[in-house]
Amino acid sequence: MKKIILMLLILVSSANAQNKTNTNEKYASFGAKISKDGAISKEQMTAKYAKLKAGDTIKVKFSSKIVDVCSKKGCWMNLQLGKGKSAFVKFKDYAFFMPLNSAGSEVIVNGKAFVSVESVAELRHYAKDAGKSKAEIEKITKPETSYSFEADGVLIKE
Repeated sequence: MKKIILMLLILVSSANAQNKTNTNEKYASFGAKISKDGAISKEQMTAKYAKLKAGDTIKVKFSSKIVDVCSKKGCWMNLQLGKGKSAFVKFKDYAFFMPLNSAGSEVIVNGKAFVSVESVAELRHYAKDAGKSKAEIEKITKPETSYSFEADGVLIKE
């Protein structure tokens, strides 16, 4: 009986220590001060995007992973969503930028989500910023509907 109680105490202690580690995660903050509280998952965000039409906007906070970031200034980033989708993120009033080496980082973004149609010229500009080859850029020949986001605050997990 003592062994069982001891094992239970060890398991509970271990679980509590792990929970403390998760609640003490550190984040670098960019833009407006935000907290991680209330952030939805990238899968939940994908479901919200699926319900939007061009011109719709919703205020939301969600967590995701950075797929890539503008290699020139950090003035935009792409975030993973569920079902192989991604969200293109710009920053409100061009007021802040992401670190150039932040691809692969876990983030929480706060702001406005919307569906947009990107012109060929915009898509080529973004491809150039991302360091794509001239051949890859020239393959862009038609506009695309995309999931977009204007972030007013970002937290990057350190």
